[in-house]
Amino acid sequence: MKWFQAIQQFLPQHKYAINAVALGDNAELPWTNLGYWNDATSSYPQACRQLADHLAQAIQLKADDRLLDLGCGQGASLQHWLEHYQIQDLEAVELQNQCVLRIKEKLPQLTAIHHQSFLNLNSVPFPRKFDAVMCIDAAYHCNLNSFLTSVTAVLNSKARIGFHCLMLSDDWQTASTIKKLQYQTLLKSADVRLAYLYSQTGLEQLLQQHGYGQIVIEDLSEPVLHGFSDYIFQKIKTATELEQQNAGSRLDIFKIQMTARLCKKLYKDGLVRYVQVCAEHI
Repeated sequence: MKWFQAIQQFLPQHKYAINAVALGDNAELPWTNLGYWNDATSSYPQACRQLADHLAQAIQLKADDRLLDLGCGQGASLQHWLEHYQIQDLEAVELQNQCVLRIKEKLPQLTAIHHQSFLNLNSVPFPRKFDAVMCIDAAYHCNLNSFLTSVTAVLNSKARIGFHCLMLSDDWQTASTIKKLQYQTLLKSADVRLAYLYSQTGLEQLLQQHGYGQIVIEDLSEPVLHGFSDYIFQKIKTATELEQQNAGSRLDIFKIQMTARLCKKLYKDGLVRYVQVCAEHI
């Protein structure tokens, strides 16, 4: 039993747990998204902030918004909203209990953080509805219909939502059956179900069915998928022996490398796109 408990200490505590140090962020409340990469990006934390800022700017996030951050991970986005956007009324939802406990300790100024699935928001005792809801780099793990049903119930009229998801490209319909089966397996390995993905038209119709207008879908495949995979492979290539030893367990490294390989394939094939979705609740 002691041997089993010792082994458990080195295993991820949750299927979405990510070793931020291995990615390149040593902060107390680190980032763990794929990042938005361009020629001016000099570090992993900067890329992650850029992805968050790109979404915040798209929904026109304001200091007086009552904001809900869904799937906030290890807390970097929450710290960012508080310090750089001066958000005064901020709540968050996160599945990883260890992250929730650490965020409560490090960010006592939060209005609240809830250990809950963002598909189950109706079970959270929110005191008031929200003006803005953001979900950075996480919504593609779930059924978007269920996601929108859950989110819409906690929104004020004219509230804005912003999230990232995967979308089928126009070329998907002409892909071979074998190719589609291959993608089904590849995506499942990343906890993404092919059946949950929509075409752009299907995604727009789904949002409209849930009462959204002012819909903007932006393809971020190059700065996100290509950018992240290029960063990881360059990091592996240039890492010193000491850096490799300090990066984390083999399982941590393998998980990150497989994510980078999937991102590279998605970008290269062009059948599945990484998109940012913003809309207003009518």
